[in-house]
Amino acid sequence: MACPYFYPMQPGARAVSPRDPMLPLGDAWAGICRSVPEWPSTPDDAAVRPLCNLGYARGKCPRFPAGDGPDAVRFAIVGDQQGALRIAYVVERDHHPFAHGRLDYSTQTGVFAERPAGEILERQAQAYAESYRRRKTL
Repeated sequence: MACPYFYPMQPGARAVSPRDPMLPLGDAWAGICRSVPEWPSTPDDAAVRPLCNLGYARGKCPRFPAGDGPDAVRFAIVGDQQGALRIAYVVERDHHPFAHGRLDYSTQTGVFAERPAGEILERQAQAYAESYRRRKTL
């Protein structure tokens, strides 16, 4: 589960083999924290993997917003056929669904049939799809 405020920019360490454990976005990603939209910041290396890539940073990350917002985002491939990935996602709060849906991603164009609600969710889903595709070529 990735932090719902983490905007992945570039993949970090990749899996060495398909049997390596998969992180919530498929691989480790470097990116930007957008918990305060008007003040995005680059998390330090100590925070990226345990907080940004793995989510549930409430009470652990000083930038995590107070309130009733989500804690993490989870993705899963539910279909991979004829140049299209179907991705299920669940946005969570306290390990319970906060929002959910399915996305259709074209592996040929690298875009979604319908854009997800929000830039962060869209980028995380795209990062997940990119990691999945890289993992398939190992």
